[in-house]
Amino acid sequence: MKIDVEIGDIARWEDEVVVVNLFEGVGHPGGATGAVDTAIGHQISAMIATGDITGRFKEVAVFPSFDRIPGNRVMVVGLGKREEFTLDRVREVSATAAIKIRDMGLRTFATVIHGAGVGNLDLGDATEAVVEGALLGLYRYTEHKTDNDHKKIESVTLVNLDKVAVGAMRDAVHRASVNATMTNFARDLVNAPSNEKTPRMFADRVRDAAKAAGAKLTVLDEKQLAAMGFGCLLGVAKGSVEPPRFLVLSHDGGGKSKPIVFVGKGITFDSGGIALKPLEAPGTDPMWVMRYDMGGAAAALGAVLAAARLKLRVNAVALAPLTENMPSGSAQKPGDIVRSFGGKTVEVLNPDAEGRLVLADALGYAKTLKPQAVVDLATLTGAVKVALGKHAAGMFSNDDALAHRLERAAEATSERVWRLPLWDEYNEQIQSDFADIKNTGGRSAGSITAAKFLERFAEGMTWAHLDIAGTAWVESAPDSPKKAYLPTGASGYGVRLLVRLLQDWKTTG
Repeated sequence: MKIDVEIGDIARWEDEVVVVNLFEGVGHPGGATGAVDTAIGHQISAMIATGDITGRFKEVAVFPSFDRIPGNRVMVVGLGKREEFTLDRVREVSATAAIKIRDMGLRTFATVIHGAGVGNLDLGDATEAVVEGALLGLYRYTEHKTDNDHKKIESVTLVNLDKVAVGAMRDAVHRASVNATMTNFARDLVNAPSNEKTPRMFADRVRDAAKAAGAKLTVLDEKQLAAMGFGCLLGVAKGSVEPPRFLVLSHDGGGKSKPIVFVGKGITFDSGGIALKPLEAPGTDPMWVMRYDMGGAAAALGAVLAAARLKLRVNAVALAPLTENMPSGSAQKPGDIVRSFGGKTVEVLNPDAEGRLVLADALGYAKTLKPQAVVDLATLTGAVKVALGKHAAGMFSNDDALAHRLERAAEATSERVWRLPLWDEYNEQIQSDFADIKNTGGRSAGSITAAKFLERFAEGMTWAHLDIAGTAWVESAPDSPKKAYLPTGASGYGVRLLVRLLQDWKTTG
């Protein structure tokens, strides 16, 4: 989709639709909406008076201009109550408008920057939110739809009167376009069926994306992993006929500075292994959803690809341990003991707690990179969904400054995090009688004991863990987020959060 920034008056702009906005409770609109209202003979004011337009959040009214302005149609989208207005509402409003226009079968529209006028938001931030909302909201995974209706928005024009602001707006459009495109890349990876994203297939897709972005990709195969001592990853992979892979994706934009490392869990399908998951069971995800179990890897890789495309002045690395977790005669068994990359031994009491095993090896490898900081992301525990639902990731960290950086990035992107404790008392639950540590701490405090397990392998590093089990997948269920830019399926959670962390790295904390 082409996105342009133009100087002009939206009331004089020629397009299939011109989009303006209205706060709830406003009787006589001003600004761009007022200019359009005046030009079309105060039709908007008349519809406000009759209650046909109220300005309620995400309300949409579309009507013909009757040739009173160059635009064929006028759309008024509701911003909601002024006191509840936020940058994230700009994303939602933009997505709502774009989806409506697409579903009408139209291909182009022009829009004001919602919130940059009477909303008192920074113009650059609001521009980013408008573009992100449209691109994220218009996303559809239609790879296997044979009856695709092919409705598609081809171009959007952002219209603003301020000549001075055009350069900043175009920079904002570029940032937002890259962030949204890489989020949608991550969504594509997660939404893809597991028979089309085995570890080898996954690596091939990332290789193509890395080449396009100008990033460096190294792929370690099963022989290299065995020689290097990736015992935990290889243990999980034993049950599958598909060999594992370990991806190292690098963006070198920070000179000689130490890298910021993102580690993403990459289980391309999780059957539970020999501890087979039920196909359907109350209170748990159906097994088919477990194709999303590489959402952490998709986010980590997407963020570094975005950093490369944006040419951020940081060194960033994404590590993605990729494998299936399958049952077979060769599968890992309860009671097996494996040796991790860093040398620690792990008693595998539950083969379905495999994510923390592959992350253990990846965190060990991360240490060899001498990072400034490490953030791992994983669809790790159902327990985090019990604790936080599906509106925030559980965050754990051994460093307050890193945690605060992540909280600020989460606030800016609305990819929420909520910090949970790492108290020493939880260590007792993962002590093993036969190895250095065991891979499950029982039912109590499941997300915390999983994080405590990872903490052992992050010793000596500035580290944070994001449990994204609740935020990586969107459903139509009442407990799922109902945001216009989050369609059903993969959310792409984490890409925008991590990119913002990188963008702000040298200016905060």
